[in-house]
Amino acid sequence: MAKVVTFGEIMLRLAPEGYYRFVQAESLGATYGGGEANVAVSLANYGVDASFVTKLPSHEIGQAAVNALRRYGVDTSRIVRGGSRIGIYFLEKGASQRPSKVIYDRAGSAIATASPEEFDWDAIFQGADWFHFTGISPALSDNVAAICLDACRAAKKLGVPVSCDLNYRKNLWSREKAGQVMAGLMEYVDVCISNEEDAADVFGIKAAGTDVTGGKLDHEGYRDVARQLAERFGFQKVAITLRTSLSANDNHWAGMLYENGESYFSKSYPIHIVDRVGGGDSFGGGLIYAALNGYGPQETIEFAVAASCLKHTIEGDFNQVSVDEVKKLAGGDGSGRVQR
Repeated sequence: MAKVVTFGEIMLRLAPEGYYRFVQAESLGATYGGGEANVAVSLANYGVDASFVTKLPSHEIGQAAVNALRRYGVDTSRIVRGGSRIGIYFLEKGASQRPSKVIYDRAGSAIATASPEEFDWDAIFQGADWFHFTGISPALSDNVAAICLDACRAAKKLGVPVSCDLNYRKNLWSREKAGQVMAGLMEYVDVCISNEEDAADVFGIKAAGTDVTGGKLDHEGYRDVARQLAERFGFQKVAITLRTSLSANDNHWAGMLYENGESYFSKSYPIHIVDRVGGGDSFGGGLIYAALNGYGPQETIEFAVAASCLKHTIEGDFNQVSVDEVKKLAGGDGSGRVQR
């Protein structure tokens, strides 16, 4: 069984029921999630030995986050315990032309105040076949950026492939700081994952002929974005998710994989969204699973996009689907008919 290590922050997610707005809600549902934790859960559901590394308080809320991961078979043995608080995010689900909203309350969280000395990466990576992190983690603090760099250096020294989802978050840091810090990390990355806007926000690489808010995506423009990323940083693969937003509820969803100078585009899915948070993470989880199992480029991008398509239909951050379900959709069965 392949072993994948992911590193980042898992947060308490507080959200009104259904489509209630924050100002309407009299109660908030509590679940847990976060970029790299979401990837770990996806992989664990696929039968991969997935380990999530972070720092969490030793109190009951920190333990509840650990338990949420254990429920799906994620290895939590390398989680450092300490600090005073867990990061929180509030989610208001959008509908029709009203967008979803996220409010962060994560400053001073246990992982944001962690120190590099708390993580023994040589020990953590023993037996590992893959390491994954996102651009969210180094944005949390200079300390976490240093931890990410230590992890990448250790992975490279041990010959562990590294993937990174750029995941730019404007509420966490500036484009200038993101570009500077992420450029230093990219020299250790083998597989880069991005969306329609991340490459532009972080590295100033824009897709020509594309208007994200207007719902216009140009394939040739994304080929050029992937080529520029690969040439600048030496990535073995660049994967880009392609989202055409018709409204908060309805999107067209596809992806592209760039490898050895060739571009591979998936089929496009019309999706009616139940919960889009974690959609990109489920794409990353599918991509890593396919790579670990020796899938060819076209099969890889089809699997990753199908996995993410299914995630959009599931409440919460975690993608709770099986390999068979993903393969069935990737193979062309998207009818949604009752399975008996």
